[in-house]
Amino acid sequence: MVNLSHAAMAVQAKPQKQASSQELRGVWFTANDMPVLRDRGRMQAAVNQLADLGFNRLYVVAWNSGLTYYPSQVSQQRQLQDFTFRGLQGQDYLGEFISAGRNRGIAVIPWFEFGFMAPPDSALAKRHRAWLTQKRDGGLTSTSAAGEVVWLNPFRPEVQQLITDLVLEVVRQYDAEGIQFDDHMSLPRDFGYDSFTTALYRKQTGRKPPANPDDPAWVKWRADRITSFMAQLARAVRKARPGALISISPNYYDFAYKLQLQDWQSWVQQGIADELLVQIYRPELNSYLPHLTRPEVQKAKGRIPTAIAVMSGQRNRPTSLELMRRKVEANRVRGLGVAFFYFESLWSLGPEPKEQRIRGLAEILGSTPAPPLPLPSPPPPLTLQPSPAL
Repeated sequence: MVNLSHAAMAVQAKPQKQASSQELRGVWFTANDMPVLRDRGRMQAAVNQLADLGFNRLYVVAWNSGLTYYPSQVSQQRQLQDFTFRGLQGQDYLGEFISAGRNRGIAVIPWFEFGFMAPPDSALAKRHRAWLTQKRDGGLTSTSAAGEVVWLNPFRPEVQQLITDLVLEVVRQYDAEGIQFDDHMSLPRDFGYDSFTTALYRKQTGRKPPANPDDPAWVKWRADRITSFMAQLARAVRKARPGALISISPNYYDFAYKLQLQDWQSWVQQGIADELLVQIYRPELNSYLPHLTRPEVQKAKGRIPTAIAVMSGQRNRPTSLELMRRKVEANRVRGLGVAFFYFESLWSLGPEPKEQRIRGLAEILGSTPAPPLPLPSPPPPLTLQPSPAL
């Protein structure tokens, strides 16, 4: 089981690389991008297009809705799913995507999108009800962009072990350049009132958890426990694959810490994170710009590659090319990179025609690729058990 020792707060990790003068340019591939990910030809064309435009990071979904999006023995042995997501040609598309990126000098980073979050009707939530944490009134669910969700208890050794096993499986199976964790590697502040967590808090502090979930000491205790786990996980990843990148993409700090118990500023300071992408999905420039000069962002920029993540559009809320341009330029002036959420909306969901958006992105980015991460030699051939395609 994963050790919950408080000593894990001090990360004995590799020294952090100083932030490069080169621009971090990324884009996420979400579950909405499955038509591209699953088709070999479309996937290769997308990688080539993004490489030509100068992108150097592609974040592809690997863990979503309590399911792995790659052939996972961990998930199947634990009876969390009885199928494997495969491409239309029967391929392991995460493995092929990583290889395609390497061939074009782009780092493809598997993304553990759901973190501790899961749908209430998922096999994970149903099979392990005791692993779920709860609110003070006993409620198990919250509302997210993914709908109603439950939260795995990040303080339980069993939950930490599952996440660790899945992450290490990806790192080892694909010799992946890194792993990304986003704003769901966290816990909404109203949770933590389950019997396991309250007993742990009482044991360590001699007090009952405060009735007020905003109590500063209660917030800090829970945030520190999550940071402790992230420190352990980072060490495990780097041991399994020296040089692997730990990428994080949280919300802005006040929101992340106070509402999600995610102390990412400490993750940067302690050497847990190797790159930072702060999600600022504002629909207008006036509410976007103040986040670029926040002290914690500027401090992070001096330590590790730092970018601001922007919304390139949604099906019901397209983003104009001009707004994207102005945000990228604002980032660049302040020495910050950019990542777009998400691939499909880069040029397929915008108000402008596709070709116009591609030309516009080429102008915005300058089509001058920033140096990628050092790429390792190709991993050995995969040895996976066949499973039904979906």
